[in-house]
Amino acid sequence: MKRLVVMISGSGTNLQALIDACQIGALDAQIVGVFSNRADAYGLQRAGEAGISTVTFPLAPYKRAGRPRSDYDHDLARLVAAFEPDLIVLAGWMLILSPVFLYQFPHRVINLHPALPGQFPGTDAIARAYAAFQRGEIDHTGVMVHWVIPEVDAGAVIASALVEITPQESLDDLAGRIHDTEHRLIVEATAQALQLRGEQA
Repeated sequence: MKRLVVMISGSGTNLQALIDACQIGALDAQIVGVFSNRADAYGLQRAGEAGISTVTFPLAPYKRAGRPRSDYDHDLARLVAAFEPDLIVLAGWMLILSPVFLYQFPHRVINLHPALPGQFPGTDAIARAYAAFQRGEIDHTGVMVHWVIPEVDAGAVIASALVEITPQESLDDLAGRIHDTEHRLIVEATAQALQLRGEQA
């Protein structure tokens, strides 16, 4: 069975979707570890309740010590590698991973992003899409899962899904529908990524 490491920074709803899919057999994989850069991330509790090993590894101590970001990514990669993952899934991980990390796991890191390819890279993508809709610039947004490269949200797309924006909905309404789409797409894309890696092996 393929081994997954999931990396999170917050509530872990997408992690929960992966946990559920693994438990019911919809995803032929096992989550062997969950990493968070924040000790208060609720996703850590979700992982604990599912019996999954967790690692909290904050960046702040490195910053306080004046250590370069490359030190953090090097140490993080070492900890992740100990879990021997076939695939690393960034499911709301809010730190940009440098080449120091990525080069340790070539073509093994995927990321969920709440926007379509080429649109709204980086943070606050949902709010930026909603604002663009209010300005009449777009009538839809979406979700994608892509391979991670050093350039933010620019790796090859594994799967994407369009989400229409309606005039009467609030930002919270749109965010809720995008999150629902994320929960489905992250499972589908993880399965596709594992299949692609198997074909390349």
